[in-house]
Amino acid sequence: MKLDINIEKNAAKYEVIIKNGLIQNLSEEIKNVYSGKKIAVLTDENIFELYCSKLESSLNEQFDVSFIIIKTGENSKTLSVLEFVYAKLSEYNIQRSDLIIAFGGGVVGDLTGFAASTYLRGIDYIQVPTSLIAQTDSCIGGKTAVNLAEGKNLAGSFYHPKAVLIDTDFLLTLSDKYIKDGMGEIIKYACIKDLSLFQFLMNIKSKHELFENIEKIVHTCLSIKKQLIEFDEKDKGIRMLLNFGHTIGHAIEKYYSFQITHGEAVAAGMLIITKNSERIGYTEIGTYEKLKAISDNFNIQCNLDNYNKKEIKKYILSDKKNLNNNINLILLKKIGESFIHNVPVNAVDEFITP
Repeated sequence: MKLDINIEKNAAKYEVIIKNGLIQNLSEEIKNVYSGKKIAVLTDENIFELYCSKLESSLNEQFDVSFIIIKTGENSKTLSVLEFVYAKLSEYNIQRSDLIIAFGGGVVGDLTGFAASTYLRGIDYIQVPTSLIAQTDSCIGGKTAVNLAEGKNLAGSFYHPKAVLIDTDFLLTLSDKYIKDGMGEIIKYACIKDLSLFQFLMNIKSKHELFENIEKIVHTCLSIKKQLIEFDEKDKGIRMLLNFGHTIGHAIEKYYSFQITHGEAVAAGMLIITKNSERIGYTEIGTYEKLKAISDNFNIQCNLDNYNKKEIKKYILSDKKNLNNNINLILLKKIGESFIHNVPVNAVDEFITP
């Protein structure tokens, strides 16, 4: 099955292709948007070990390919690794007329996009996401970033890819940990915009059943994101709904030194903020229990009762969403319906009690 989504926002127009086995025809898809020969592929050690031979056989006959390999994990999303990437691009003599490919999960995609947006003031790049979280969320929208010591994604840019090529077969090698990681973001989409997706996910009872429906799920999530980013490219209005669970989630990631995955942290953030917004009266009674049930359905453990609320608040206040001492929190009215709630920083405490 092949599913397409077309993103159109100002000068950024690109196609998202979702198809199992797409890596076999990767060269042909790339040639639809790129007429040159030289390509730099940025990937991580795990993905390189798993798929480099397939990727090389798919690309080498038609392109001059060089690899930039980084360590796996969130700790590679730093300025020092970005500097390493710049050095490799220079070593390979990558020019503005050449192409960069992000071949990996969300960390690789974010880092590659930021490098592409800034090296030589901008080089075209293509996203080939390999993780569930990247395929359902971070591969579109143009957000690129690295982390700073002070917090997550604090240095970045908006820079859209020329194409997004999604092969769902990559997901077959994911560990359960990274399936749960992706499910955190997928549940987010259901919560903010799609009750029917939420109900569909609640009825999935096995990994086999999940993967039987994965292309449909990926397409549904990216279709929701497409609508939001086309209305609000720079994340100043309705696109902020995509941040449900993220304000607390990013703080949790930082607090635990990125030892838990992004999706698990987002799931925890969704539960914490919904528990509190329901208690305060913004959210329909019973919503928290539904959210807890769907997290349990996919065995996403969010036992973070012992975190230091003062430290979590410190990270939240250093977040880029802190504007004029106000924070935009994303709350649920009920499952499938969300809204933006602006609160002064001194009122954040009531929403972050574990």
